[in-house]
Amino acid sequence: MIGQRESVSGAHFAFTDRWGGVSAAPYEELNLGGAVGDTPEAVKANRETAAEALGLDPARVVWMNQVHGAEVAVVDEPWGTGVHPLRRSREGGTPVPEVDALVTARRGLALAVLTADCVPVLLADPVAGVVAAAHAGRPGMVKGVVPAAVRAMVELGAAPERIVARTGPAVCGRCYEVPESMRAEVAAVEPTAHAETSWGTPAVDVSAGVHAQLERLGVCDRAQSPVCTLESDDHFSYRRDRITGRLAGYVWLD
Repeated sequence: MIGQRESVSGAHFAFTDRWGGVSAAPYEELNLGGAVGDTPEAVKANRETAAEALGLDPARVVWMNQVHGAEVAVVDEPWGTGVHPLRRSREGGTPVPEVDALVTARRGLALAVLTADCVPVLLADPVAGVVAAAHAGRPGMVKGVVPAAVRAMVELGAAPERIVARTGPAVCGRCYEVPESMRAEVAAVEPTAHAETSWGTPAVDVSAGVHAQLERLGVCDRAQSPVCTLESDDHFSYRRDRITGRLAGYVWLD
């Protein structure tokens, strides 16, 4: 259920795997994505199960409407009570905004990011009491969603040299095959993302690109999951299965 968990000076980072939930195939078992075709009841139960396994109140977890962009939302509370917990708004409620990064200075409020090959990026400055979660797929990495999240953290008092960064399971550069023209476009923005598959074709390494961006920003305490989602049967992979569930990364401060 919780495939990876770490705590650093009161900051907590966690990434799920696909097991321990109630979703049926092809979303089995712990699908946490509310817009992939799974039943809302199963996703709600899975989100509650995952939160409780982490010692979190499910109602104090903030989710995003992710769109592969670079917009950031600063949040102090979960979305309004009129908002559907799986993303859509109820009548009279405010829709969850289309963003790919969340930032908060509210201790105890958990931020969540959904992925199934993209890079989940969790950031925390325990001294300033600021955390962020970002969804960095290839488009978001190119558009600069991670630098945008770091800038938003700095505006709330964080310092790049204090930020702890953890990236979770994602498709690796040896498996993320793309056309040569796409690799060239990505590498023109982030040369570190230039990669080659294990079978010798053009590829993109989004995790490498994200870590290079963080390094240039002065974020030194970084760690990357060794898990490639496409290679791992314990994780959801959109590139492998197309119709599948979503993993989640969570970050919060005591």
